[in-house]
Amino acid sequence: MEEFHSLSTFFDDRAAIAQQWIDHLSPISEPLSSPIETRGQYIYRGRCPETGALVSLPRTLMAEAIAHELMRQLSNTPSLTTEGKMFGVLIVKSQDGQIGVLRAFSGLLNGQNVVPGWVPPIPGREKIVVEEERTVQRLEVIQTQLLELAALPERKEYDDWNELFTQRWNNMTDRHRQRKQKRQHHRQSLQSQLDKQQLLLAAYEKTVSALDDESRMDGIERRTLKRERDAILVPLRQKIYDGDRQMRELKQERKQLSRSLQAQMHEVYRLTNFRGSSSTLSSLGSMGTLPTGTGDCCAPKLLHYAATHQLHPISMAEFWWGPPPPGGNKVHGQFYGACTERCQPIMGFLLSGLATEIRRRTSDRDSFDISILYEDEWLIAVDKPHGMLSVPGRHASTQDSVVSRLRLIPPENVYLKAVHRLDRDTSGILLMAKTAEAHADLNQQFQRRAIKKVYGAVLAGRLSSDHGLIDVPLSADFKHRPKQRVNVEGKPSQTVFRVLSRGEQTTRVEFIPLTGRTHQLRVHASAPEGLGIPILGDRLYGSGVDSDRLHLHASQLTVTHPIHHQPLGFHSPVPFFHDHC
Repeated sequence: MEEFHSLSTFFDDRAAIAQQWIDHLSPISEPLSSPIETRGQYIYRGRCPETGALVSLPRTLMAEAIAHELMRQLSNTPSLTTEGKMFGVLIVKSQDGQIGVLRAFSGLLNGQNVVPGWVPPIPGREKIVVEEERTVQRLEVIQTQLLELAALPERKEYDDWNELFTQRWNNMTDRHRQRKQKRQHHRQSLQSQLDKQQLLLAAYEKTVSALDDESRMDGIERRTLKRERDAILVPLRQKIYDGDRQMRELKQERKQLSRSLQAQMHEVYRLTNFRGSSSTLSSLGSMGTLPTGTGDCCAPKLLHYAATHQLHPISMAEFWWGPPPPGGNKVHGQFYGACTERCQPIMGFLLSGLATEIRRRTSDRDSFDISILYEDEWLIAVDKPHGMLSVPGRHASTQDSVVSRLRLIPPENVYLKAVHRLDRDTSGILLMAKTAEAHADLNQQFQRRAIKKVYGAVLAGRLSSDHGLIDVPLSADFKHRPKQRVNVEGKPSQTVFRVLSRGEQTTRVEFIPLTGRTHQLRVHASAPEGLGIPILGDRLYGSGVDSDRLHLHASQLTVTHPIHHQPLGFHSPVPFFHDHC
């Protein structure tokens, strides 16, 4: 198997590093019994379709180190990565006990789907290669035709003429308006002279007739210009309309061809898991349509190859390498989990046969890993670490959160709901209600802005102002989710800021949000309309390369107890302040 790389070979000239990993991994001979206990940087999760059990595979620091080695190798061969794509590594153990690495890329690598030394594509595609080639050729023709229709010279010609006629019409309208006002004033003056018998009736009628002729001439000029405009624009508009109609028909044909090819691919792509079960993508997508390219992602390639070659997976890591995709939602050199649309829906099947994840309740609160600042029978306040979700996400891979961990420890918190949320990368005080009554009261306090919050942050630059109010409205950036953007028509958003100290290249600040918009502090810090300096380590609104975490921490929260109606104040020291300024 040329796709199986021993660690010593994979690390090339850094044999000492390779031996270190081999020594560390060698004792592992059985599937990891509890991925939660391994404290993986990320855990690939899914439910086995046959047993319903939750199965998992971690992305560990070991896998990330090996992925970084692959990044180094890619950097040395830039010709391999002319476009951005996902790459992945899977640490495996062979039946004879040898530790090795599999590597894969999503889609094509420089136009090739089979590259020596890389995991090959999932078998089955070769069965429809003729139909695929024919479809791809037709899709290319359609794309060319769409580009030609979109670039019809009549479109620009229409725009140019329309702009010219619009300007002529506006100029004429202004001129006619001024002349009409003069005529009205003149008629009023003539009527006044006639009433005072300062003007003979014949002279009045002659002058008024001349004014009426002038009005009719203005009308003739308008109709003449309209006919001239329509003579030129109507034929152009018809050609554009015909072109748009052809584009709609071509797009519909493209959609039908893509769906047909996708259905054929899903019918012939057959995946195998670690239980020895095989299934086509069409069968796996029975609960929902899987998008095109599902079988071409890194994770399915790696796991299918390992399962079909009797290789036991230990850890897996995927990262984006190269320019960002059109949506801009991937960062060069950044690790990512299973993609929501393609990989996550089939992850349970792919991991089936590996160890079932143990999710038993923990009786020892010291092993909870999250500091509880306050708790009674109605509410609980914790110090959330950075990198953890406040509440569970929609998918199996995003279930680990403060709320889900709280539910693992007794006494059982059946109702538990977060009253507010902190971003995954933000640390600090998080408040949750344990009863519906407490939740309703705390929600009302947030709506009345009666709950006061203070954040500590470090800006990635020197801020000249000492204090002030940032009043910049925000709205969702639908083209670049989950980002928010400055929008004059967005929701009102206000933040009070105060500089605590300044370093050579950073500024330590205190934020007091008066409103609670998504990413409010991060956008108010980074946007030119705000402070113009992103928060240190912000990967979404800054470069993110200057630190290993977002330097934003919810340090203080003041609330009225929902039952006792007494003031409660919580404090959490900012963990990174001592490193700056």
